[in-house]
Amino acid sequence: MLQQAVDFREESAALHALLAPLDEAALARPTLFKAWTVDDVIGHLHVFNEAAALSLTDRDGFAAMSADLQRRRDAGASLREATTDLLDGLAGRALLAAWHAGCAQTAACFAEAEPKARVPWYGPEMSVLSSITARLMETWAHGQAVYDMLGVVRTDADRIRNIAVLGVNTFGWTFVNRGETVPETKPYLRLTAPSGTLWEWNEPSESEAIEGAATEFCQVVTQTRNIADTGLRVRGPVATRWMAVAQCFAGPPQEPPAPGTRHRVGA
Repeated sequence: MLQQAVDFREESAALHALLAPLDEAALARPTLFKAWTVDDVIGHLHVFNEAAALSLTDRDGFAAMSADLQRRRDAGASLREATTDLLDGLAGRALLAAWHAGCAQTAACFAEAEPKARVPWYGPEMSVLSSITARLMETWAHGQAVYDMLGVVRTDADRIRNIAVLGVNTFGWTFVNRGETVPETKPYLRLTAPSGTLWEWNEPSESEAIEGAATEFCQVVTQTRNIADTGLRVRGPVATRWMAVAQCFAGPPQEPPAPGTRHRVGA
């Protein structure tokens, strides 16, 4: 069984446990992520979880869904508007139930798949492993906006190592995506996992290093926090530039949230 599929299922279950008590009014409340409502967040996750499952089980179905989304974008719809249209009125508690069921189905699809097999996506093809890891990352990252809006401190598990690895692996791409030269030096990364385990990447260095909580590193590379709003210790020009613009998700360059704009309500 592919561990990342299990991790995706468990992260989705943790978010569902947070959302399950909410009524329709609470699900319609805006978050600090581009004023998306909780419904917008769950709708986005539901649509792309479904797309990931189709990419693995029904390539023609994925192609049709992808083309439909692109037509809406070409007509001027934002990503939020286009995904909302695809939901065809599904919202509130009904959307929450559909997303919850869909998470289990997507996890089951990927659990027994060949990790190195290729699946289509919006842009270049991805490996099965990369695809389900991206679903985990998006669930965790978009979920942060909901935890923040509700004023809840999330208790992370060591499955966020998948996101940290994604952040490390997209070091070079972060610079390429912005038309910048990829630095020859990769900063030493020393992170403390939620369990207290120490995670390290790259060669130890006193001049180029990032140290601190793995949760905060994951928040920076997923752009749910500005580096200035974390306790990460950053040394060196390469490490500083990386943490200023880090982006572990696909698409054109995005600017991290401005300092102080993404935070836990009531903190």
